[in-house]
Amino acid sequence: MAKKATGHYCGIGGQAVLEGVMMKNKDDYAVSVRKTNGDIETKVFTYVSIADKSKLFQLPFVRGVFNFIDSLVIGLRSLNFSASFFEDETAEETKADRAMEKLFGDQVESVVNAVTMLFAFVIAMALFMVLPYYLAEFLSGYVQNESLLALFEGILRIIIFLLYIIAISAMQDIKRVYMYHGAEHKCINCIERGRELTVDNVRRSSRLHKRCGTSFLLFVVLISVVVFFFIRVDDRLLRVALRILLVPVIAGISYELIRLAGRSDNAFVKALSAPGMWLQKLTTREPDDDMIEVAMKSVEAVFDWKTFLQEEFGVTADEQEVS
Repeated sequence: MAKKATGHYCGIGGQAVLEGVMMKNKDDYAVSVRKTNGDIETKVFTYVSIADKSKLFQLPFVRGVFNFIDSLVIGLRSLNFSASFFEDETAEETKADRAMEKLFGDQVESVVNAVTMLFAFVIAMALFMVLPYYLAEFLSGYVQNESLLALFEGILRIIIFLLYIIAISAMQDIKRVYMYHGAEHKCINCIERGRELTVDNVRRSSRLHKRCGTSFLLFVVLISVVVFFFIRVDDRLLRVALRILLVPVIAGISYELIRLAGRSDNAFVKALSAPGMWLQKLTTREPDDDMIEVAMKSVEAVFDWKTFLQEEFGVTADEQEVS
């Protein structure tokens, strides 16, 4: 059977963690970490999505909200798992630690994760939704045109988001995470291009991918600009409240766009995906071979790529697509 040249959606996604990579396929996700002794530790977990509890939660524009929540939960759990290999074993237990254990028992980690997610959500809303609005409000005494003010707010939101990405990218510790991020993308691209999952094939694959979380966040920012441009209310407090309350709606729309981008390859989708792909040049770095090996271990723990190549491309694992 002839090999197909275009990419094929494989259904797996992932995330970079501390010295490792998380890969998810259906209800299973694996976290592989390069430990300080050089060994690779891989563990597979099962996570059943909230959306699976009702068909209503799986409807277009609704499923994106739950998918986003799932991503946050799995991402935080994966980070905690990877961080456990680099904790300071000599650190003494504090009074706060003992108090938390007394209050919540075995649920301490779940409570800490919930508080962390809530704190991150509040910071994100303040930085990317509320701050641009109040900065734009400073001009309300000079600019009477509501459309112009809404446009200015949108531009500020984009600028703040880009500055945040640039600032994070400049941090030395984050650079290694971004290298693992690149390894994650390269593995998925390698498989979806019909290549055998080897270090050499992964290395020559692209580190940019249309289904990346970076692209999703950029969609959220851009769509929020459009939504808030057309939704107008007079009460200032209600304006701020809407910028927070409409986030699930914006996330739902963004998810459908990123889903479309991952499953289509026409000119319109390529144009739609281009800004996110450009931004990924900041949030990914070229990984070394050791990092690629870690990402490959994570893929192989949850995904049968050999069967995928056979079914989608009609090739066996020892054949490689020429591109």
